[in-house]
Amino acid sequence: MARIAVIGAGTGAMAAAARLAVAGHRVVVYERTRTYGGALGRFERDGFSFDTGPGLLPLPAVWRDLFVKTGKEPLESRVELVQVDPSSRHVFADGTEVSLPNASRAGVVAALDAALGAGAGQRWGDFLVRARETWDRTRRPLLEEPLWPNWRVLAEREPYPAVPHKRLLRTRRAGTLAEVGARELRDPRLAALLESHALAYGLDPRTAPANAAVLPYMEYAFGVWYVRGGGLRELARAVYERCLARRVEFRFGAEVTGIVEKDGRVVGVEPAEGAVEEAEFVVSGVAPDVLDRLRGGSPVRGEGEVPARRGGASRLTVLLALRGGRPEGTAHRTVVHAADRETELDRLFGAAPGMAARPTVTVLRPDDPALVPDADHEAVTLSATVPALGGGPDRATSEETAQRAERLIDVAERAVPGLRDRLLWHEVRTPAEVAADTGVPDGAIPAPALAAAAGRLLHAANSTRTEGLFTVGGWSHPGGGLPHAGMSGALVAGLVVEGPEFRGSQ
Repeated sequence: MARIAVIGAGTGAMAAAARLAVAGHRVVVYERTRTYGGALGRFERDGFSFDTGPGLLPLPAVWRDLFVKTGKEPLESRVELVQVDPSSRHVFADGTEVSLPNASRAGVVAALDAALGAGAGQRWGDFLVRARETWDRTRRPLLEEPLWPNWRVLAEREPYPAVPHKRLLRTRRAGTLAEVGARELRDPRLAALLESHALAYGLDPRTAPANAAVLPYMEYAFGVWYVRGGGLRELARAVYERCLARRVEFRFGAEVTGIVEKDGRVVGVEPAEGAVEEAEFVVSGVAPDVLDRLRGGSPVRGEGEVPARRGGASRLTVLLALRGGRPEGTAHRTVVHAADRETELDRLFGAAPGMAARPTVTVLRPDDPALVPDADHEAVTLSATVPALGGGPDRATSEETAQRAERLIDVAERAVPGLRDRLLWHEVRTPAEVAADTGVPDGAIPAPALAAAAGRLLHAANSTRTEGLFTVGGWSHPGGGLPHAGMSGALVAGLVVEGPEFRGSQ
């Protein structure tokens, strides 16, 4: 039995902790804040409750696997997991609207044909077939296996089977997600639908590789889910309680200020208060630059390894307390697309980052009595992708933040008629709050690992050049997103228990 120190109580770190404890190890989790869950936070006021991180769960099989492997019981025995239907409603710039059924390719095709015109659904359906092929090619190396030592193979190959197009006697294939939309979907509304999946992860569709097609595919193939009875924070609670049941020890308010090494191997951690505590293994769930600082400024990655990746995007969230109950038949999620998508992308990812006047806004309206004081009120969450703090020109003042929140509310009125008349109060959460919740200094939100693009969208391996030191969570392989966080925990547990020969679940 080894003593294992886990730094951070995010979902990926807790997934690793539970698996390692089941394998017979003594696991201690050090968390600098007073609670668990990382990005899966909760805000409560006046009887209203809101998720402050992700509001929907794709690919729940990852978390089902955790509960079976650590306790031989279904996830549903701990939380009420419900499939959201429709999966999303979309309001496009030209006023067109469409509601897309959950996990039904035929239903999505029919809905798009009815809303956007004959042929639109078929083009989207054909795209999903190609996206499935991409998923089949990349699922194991990018989700279920430790990062390959020859990771450059993933960096150099584009697995998306783009349709060839002849222009000016030359055959061209889509190399970016935006080119997939323009050349294969051939409708600005379908392109906006496609690109919104990348934008939600802080990716610029104009530079994201074509294999980012797996992001919408995951949703349309496996559905999206919600945890009724309190939102996705309840998933974090369930994972935390599973850790406790497996005798994982948690120390909250215990910031780790150093990782102790000897002869190229970790030997312990140094809490801010107290003496060095010995550990044969250390699992770090913090951002790469924070980890380097814990090691005295020495980079944890060696020459020739995937460099630690940093994101450039975060999220602005506005929590709305409304008078009046949620109308029957309301979609759980509505995406209101930007009036000018190109301008929005220029503002987000250009030289002078900022937010468009009318950005793409996601509106979440859960059907969940646990979130409101009574049936005569509704809790609504608005979110938009914004630049991370970064210390650059987009470090918004409080006045600018308030103005941005007002923009989100203005846009959301297209999805929630009479919104301002119903508004009791609103709370704004900025990248600064994301930074406080997650410990990522600039509040950036990690995206899932993607192939191609010269490796710039891969994440560093879970193992490091320091023996006994591993990384887990969104800033290491396989990247950001709840399914990926859960898989990072499984990969780290496998590497610790089985050693470097571990090749992932079969």
